[in-house]
Amino acid sequence: MFKSPTRALPPSDVSGPESVQEAPDRSTVPKLDLRDAQSADLEIRVRFRQGLRAALTEFGFVRIVGHQIDEALIQSVYRAFETFFSGDEGNKALCNSAAGGQRGFTAFGLEHAKDQSEPDLKEFYHVGRELPPNHPLRAQYPDNIWPADIPGLRAASLALYDALDTCAGSLLESLALSFELPEGTFTGMLREGNSILRVLHYPPLAEAATGEAMRAAPHEDINLITLLCDATDAGLEILTQQGDWLAVPACAGEIVVDAGDMLARVTNDVVPATTHRVVTPDAARHRDRYSLPYFAHPYPACDLSVLQAFVGPNSPAKYPPIRAAAFLDERLKEIGLIS
Repeated sequence: MFKSPTRALPPSDVSGPESVQEAPDRSTVPKLDLRDAQSADLEIRVRFRQGLRAALTEFGFVRIVGHQIDEALIQSVYRAFETFFSGDEGNKALCNSAAGGQRGFTAFGLEHAKDQSEPDLKEFYHVGRELPPNHPLRAQYPDNIWPADIPGLRAASLALYDALDTCAGSLLESLALSFELPEGTFTGMLREGNSILRVLHYPPLAEAATGEAMRAAPHEDINLITLLCDATDAGLEILTQQGDWLAVPACAGEIVVDAGDMLARVTNDVVPATTHRVVTPDAARHRDRYSLPYFAHPYPACDLSVLQAFVGPNSPAKYPPIRAAAFLDERLKEIGLIS
């Protein structure tokens, strides 16, 4: 759902006290252990922040282990939604999404990348934040839509949502500290945000391929950061700053993290929203592919103005002020989910 136009982003001249001295290896997306972010040893915490900053400023992506999200929980969500997606089309339609695809089921062929004539070859399901009845944001967030008669689906989905929300906060705090921003600079944007857990199903291409369509055409995510739980098959590729497509492996136990347009915007493109796509290796053409991205979004009224820490004599602010809700609406229009 949350896509924006493909673009190339140059490196920035903005630096900070925790600047990394060596450029990362460009042959693979770096891998970091999130347990280091909570280490009692300051040197280890700083090293993690440096690695996170280096990976996201060079690639816009990083691979995370040590995230302490139960693999059994991830697999239980996959199993529950495999049951849903393999079910009767009429029953799936009963869970049709809320406006703009923000909650529930979005059918095959409805979402496309900006400037693409063909829809992506996928269907998906969205789970959002659940708030108590009297919460100030309750009226702004659509209700979740739950399929009937799939035991454990709701509980597992919400448990994974909460675990990924916590993980996203830890990563964003470490990134802010790597730039010596005040504590809570990014996590304050995320607090009670309109984040989405998306369960993606890519059917076998023998059943779905049409024209020049791809499983996911080149795009950037819209949100702050995306956390992608271990996908069931390969296919994710990112466009490097050197203009090459680089495969990102689908490894059990890893979470692939990428920066979205909103984070790129507030950092003045110091942290780029990297173009990526999902292709289909020949060996996987006749297999279903599932993936579980968590799109970490700010709260609707969040100010996405460029932060002053990323503005300087050689780096004026590239973007005018805008609120998160308005920014999201712009992107949903661009990809055809609202008019």
